[in-house]
Amino acid sequence: MPAPMNSGVQELKRRVLFTFVFLAIYRMGIHLPIPGVDGNALADFFANAQNTLFGLFDMFSGGGLRNLSVFALGIMPYISASIIIQLLTVVSPELKRLSKEEGEAGRKKITQYTRYGTVLITLVQGLGIAIGLESMASPTGAPVVIMAGWSFRLITILTLTAGTVLIMWLGEQITESGLGNGISLIIFAGIVCRFPAGLFNSVRLMGTGEISVFVGLFVLIVMGAVLVGIIFVERGQRRIPIQYAKRMMGRRLYGGQSSHLPLRVNTAGVIPPIFASSILMFPATIANFSNVQWIKQLSSFFNPGSLVYNIVYVAMIVFFCFFYTAIIFDPKDIAENLKKQGAFVPGIRPGVKTKEYIDKVLGRLTFWGAIYISVVCIFPMMMIRQFNVPFYYGGTALLIVVGVAMDTMSQVQSYLITGQYDGLMTKGKIKGRR
Repeated sequence: MPAPMNSGVQELKRRVLFTFVFLAIYRMGIHLPIPGVDGNALADFFANAQNTLFGLFDMFSGGGLRNLSVFALGIMPYISASIIIQLLTVVSPELKRLSKEEGEAGRKKITQYTRYGTVLITLVQGLGIAIGLESMASPTGAPVVIMAGWSFRLITILTLTAGTVLIMWLGEQITESGLGNGISLIIFAGIVCRFPAGLFNSVRLMGTGEISVFVGLFVLIVMGAVLVGIIFVERGQRRIPIQYAKRMMGRRLYGGQSSHLPLRVNTAGVIPPIFASSILMFPATIANFSNVQWIKQLSSFFNPGSLVYNIVYVAMIVFFCFFYTAIIFDPKDIAENLKKQGAFVPGIRPGVKTKEYIDKVLGRLTFWGAIYISVVCIFPMMMIRQFNVPFYYGGTALLIVVGVAMDTMSQVQSYLITGQYDGLMTKGKIKGRR
């Protein structure tokens, strides 16, 4: 009789199917428009907003803003609320106690606060979008909103809020019962689904002569180089040697083995550019929906690729690299755990000296990781602005796609390894019975 399929592979198949189903639900919602909007006029408006802030916002929403669908705001309000809660955790003793001392119950409470913040931010952004849409028109002068007024505003606010809450729930369900981080996968799906359209659009632009073949090939080579660089750095580690002390237990001598503590060059992953983009989008979006002249002039400085945008963007990336690394990796806890296990770094005293050494190494790695993320996100953006190619090829999009794909594949490999282990155990039991 054939051996039954091991539990690891079965669990992997179930999670992959669950993830695909929920991502399919998300992609279907992208094509459900909000009532009272002229789709043709809106499409004409976004045709001239490819490489602006609207294009960046549309990229993170997976095309939902372009269609003005129920998922037009995407997952960005949830990310903004997460940023606010994490910043408050640093300064608020109550939130710090919930995150560190209360355990799972405290984390659930913080998640609940994040949800409330998401709804509040969505209500504010929904009102701003509704008011802004009433003043928008296509290049031909056709109004985007068919019937302006408070009825349209209320419908838009309620629809966008319900859509954002649904996306938040989909992301949490994928994280819990699916494969990978649900929020990151939703952003990943929105970006990847637009790559084919960006490729066809680039070919069309080269066919009409708006982009030369030389420029197209040059951009393709730059994309390939950036992609290889991202994969190389994301796999990079600094391995701190760890030595375990020898201990006598009875008449036997245990320990003495050597190991290492791996520190990634980019410990924060794709979080810093996502957080930085989210913060830059929020005030600039409100400014773009205003008719006040000085606010419009101020918002023009924050268009992707401008000098002010790049400087602020890089500063925020560096800040969030250090901030998020400090949240997810505590050198003090690592040093205390090593000391309890009888382990030490050769040449470094256990305890405070080990903590200082790990903190020093991690700080240097985080600095170079922040420089790497800044170059990856800014350099392709400058190329896009220089050669007027579609926004899909930005470094932020490539970093998110590669980072999420690598994290998801690592989870797939863990399930496959578990499946191989279960298979070996099953074969061993069958042979033992024989």
